Amino acid sequence: MIKLLLFAAAVLAGLALWRFGPWSPAGFPEHRMLAGGDIPAAVAVGPDGSVWFTIDNSNAIGVLRSNAVQRISKGRDNLEPLGLAVAPDGDVWFTDAIAESIGHLPPVGAIESIRLPTGVTQFGRLAVAPDGAVWFADSWTNSVVRLKDGVFEPHLARSPNAGPFGIAVDRQGTVWAALQNVNRLMRIGQDGQVDEFEVPTRSAGPSDVAVDATGAVWFVELRAGKIGRFADGRFSEYPVRNPAAGLTSLAVAPDGTVWFTELREHKLGRLRDGNLIELQLPRDDARPFGVAVDGEGSVWYTDLTGWLGRVPAEQASAFRLDLRGMLSWLGG
Repeated sequence: MIKLLLFAAAVLAGLALWRFGPWSPAGFPEHRMLAGGDIPAAVAVGPDGSVWFTIDNSNAIGVLRSNAVQRISKGRDNLEPLGLAVAPDGDVWFTDAIAESIGHLPPVGAIESIRLPTGVTQFGRLAVAPDGAVWFADSWTNSVVRLKDGVFEPHLARSPNAGPFGIAVDRQGTVWAALQNVNRLMRIGQDGQVDEFEVPTRSAGPSDVAVDATGAVWFVELRAGKIGRFADGRFSEYPVRNPAAGLTSLAVAPDGTVWFTELREHKLGRLRDGNLIELQLPRDDARPFGVAVDGEGSVWYTDLTGWLGRVPAEQASAFRLDLRGMLSWLGG
């Protein structure tokens, strides 16, 4: 009984430390947006460690360099800037709905716009393939579009009105997309063949997508409140505590850990080896939206209330190990 009471006290102390110690604003770095109305949305990390993010309600794209936030004017307002990626050569690519174009910012030079020939678009996410091609979702044309050397090549979904949104490309160049309206994943092979795979949970609302180093496909099930995995022709699903948590984005760390945002719960989620935990953000009004992981394993997130934050991933891992140690001690 004494051990049980001591364990309970240790857990409560550990939870207090987790919430108010390492996860306090002091140890949980956050950067305020420069303009009061700026709403950071998508986020991506460059090869040099620069953290790029789109800014809704503004005419700029943002970057964090040398611990300082900068705004780079793009000359026109943003509207739902959901697509963003940084290529290995440092080129920044993003969707630009108002200009009906794909924006491109090289490491040296000015922003350029590559206008789509369709004239009307409804962008989702965007990704860069190993060959340098840019892929993005366009639900208006019901397609996933490839852009290379200024040429657009659409790949139509097999299902009508499929609503393509999330995009990811694996190391071999296979493209994966989430089809929100028909509850499927879409695969575009290197030969251009299109296949679709039905998600097991009905009306799950697959949205954001990422691919890990093994080729497994991870995706958000927005309406079901689950994280899905597809590998070797089989699906696995991992529910979060609150099905209405508002899952918006996910990313895979170099060690295979999956991180995702819970907008309505003011939390980040972490999934590793089938174990799911939720990390409370330091501010009660936080609305985490975008998430990315850098090469060192630090997790970056955008907060719609006007912040860019960073989580040292090793701190969360250390907390899990400490808890397991206490459980082992109780058993002894």
